[in-house]
Amino acid sequence: MEKFIINGGKPLVGEVRISGAKNAAVAIIPASILAGGTCIIDNVPMISDVEVALEILSTMGAVIHRLEKNKIEIDTSGINDSKVPYELARSTRGSSYFLGALLGRFKKASVPLPGGCDIGSRPIDQHIKCFEALGATVNISQGIVDAQADRLIGTQIYFDKVTVGGTINALLACCQADGLTIIENAAKEPHIVDLANFLNSMGADIMGAGTDVIKIKGVHSMHGAEYSVIPDQIEAGTFMVATAATGGNVLLKNVIPKHLEPITVKLRKIGVTVEIEDDVDNMRVIGAKRYHGTDIKTEPHPGFPTDMQPQMTTLLSMCEGTSMVTESIFETRFKYVEELRRMNADITVDSRVAVVKGVDKLMGAPVKACDLRAGAALIIAGLCAEGTTEIEDIHHIERGYEEMEVKLRGLGADIVKRYFPDDKDMRKAL
Repeated sequence: MEKFIINGGKPLVGEVRISGAKNAAVAIIPASILAGGTCIIDNVPMISDVEVALEILSTMGAVIHRLEKNKIEIDTSGINDSKVPYELARSTRGSSYFLGALLGRFKKASVPLPGGCDIGSRPIDQHIKCFEALGATVNISQGIVDAQADRLIGTQIYFDKVTVGGTINALLACCQADGLTIIENAAKEPHIVDLANFLNSMGADIMGAGTDVIKIKGVHSMHGAEYSVIPDQIEAGTFMVATAATGGNVLLKNVIPKHLEPITVKLRKIGVTVEIEDDVDNMRVIGAKRYHGTDIKTEPHPGFPTDMQPQMTTLLSMCEGTSMVTESIFETRFKYVEELRRMNADITVDSRVAVVKGVDKLMGAPVKACDLRAGAALIIAGLCAEGTTEIEDIHHIERGYEEMEVKLRGLGADIVKRYFPDDKDMRKAL
């Protein structure tokens, strides 16, 4: 198994370039199915979730070329299968987006129920509600979602609750439906807007992305396009918090400050300096010796993002006073707290609320990443802790962060990735 080994106590200093957005890329890649031709996508993060999405496309008949490290060419004209392989689908949450894309183009799709991080219930009932409203028949049997329709007809869709995944699948399925579709109570996250912009570049007619009402006029056909993925707001936020936690000074390049406002507001409130450079896609974060706590509640965009909750909670564990963190999106997102306690954090969890009492310092310890953002939080804790921290199960982290340890070393962190044989490896060797 691979681990991150971190010797803490070094402030992050320098410049870091933020990669393309994971949550946008894993939707845009399946969306290329609708082109029925060639798309060139730039600023694609090289992370395991993206690699899985590309492998799924390849198994269905797409031809993929890597033009540059973060630039890929996808030709979906030769796709001859509307079934997604079981094992690939089970390794990533983004596999669910193949439902909307395949249904939109072929009027049929067969996709296993998705996998991804175990952070709470993420049902696809709203996705199914959308497909059925468009005229599809949906059946779930033995963990496989089968959807098919003679034709898709535009309609009015109201989501019972804000759903990012449901909104994405609705956009994918509706682009070539007959007539007008109106989606109400739609998610407003930046990657929703990015997906809509990509679809429009392929010939779709989508209006209102980024608001809670999206209108889609169905088109008869779509075409290939060239597009660049937006910067990753969560990676940027993670580096902002890591810089603050270590008392560093870092210039973040390739960011969209508007997307980071909910994070910026909270960091400034506790005493972190955040400056927007003259070049509007750069931000500088300057840490301090000590911060005071604050309260946080996660909410759909433009509220504080749930994907930044573990990182921010880790920072609050080192702030003066008591903070309260309320997780309103996922019911089991505090599982990482037990690992932080191993590092001397004083955090008590009651259902969806964590009471965080600031401590003078964290202590290095062996810990496990239980999901993607929890793993990022443990890295931040290790960067600040006294002594050495070993983080296991780093495959979770590599699902969403491109070359995390390389970027951190570039900022002066003492972090390496090492391979340690486990019992399973030993049995294979024998």
